[in-house]
Amino acid sequence: MSEQFPGRVAAADVAADTRRGGELRVLLGPRTVGSTSGFMGVATLRPGERIAEHYHPYSEEFLYVARGTITVDLDDTPVPLAAGEALLVPINVRHRLRNTGTADAEVVFHLGPLAPRPELGHVDTELVTQRGGGS
Repeated sequence: MSEQFPGRVAAADVAADTRRGGELRVLLGPRTVGSTSGFMGVATLRPGERIAEHYHPYSEEFLYVARGTITVDLDDTPVPLAAGEALLVPINVRHRLRNTGTADAEVVFHLGPLAPRPELGHVDTELVTQRGGGS
């Protein structure tokens, strides 16, 4: 990080989290820049990959498709999204992201407000064993 811009983070400098499918990188968050109101990152999904179903009991999630085509399942209702489109996922709504296109998809996400403790912010409702896998 630069002294002039301490909140500047490059995606290439953040290790990918693949535990829930795809590659998730939290760019601006409590651990990276000390944010207190929410966090923002980017998800990369190869064709056919998904991010396992989950919900957030304290946070809304804002999604913006920067590249590619995805389908977001909201409480089992599929919502297709293309590059340049955005979607609000309300608090407590189960959701999963699936790359339903033929090219890599890149999705910018923001969640806020923060949960009182990190372990309370995300509730998994399906298992993922490997990047892109699931049950």
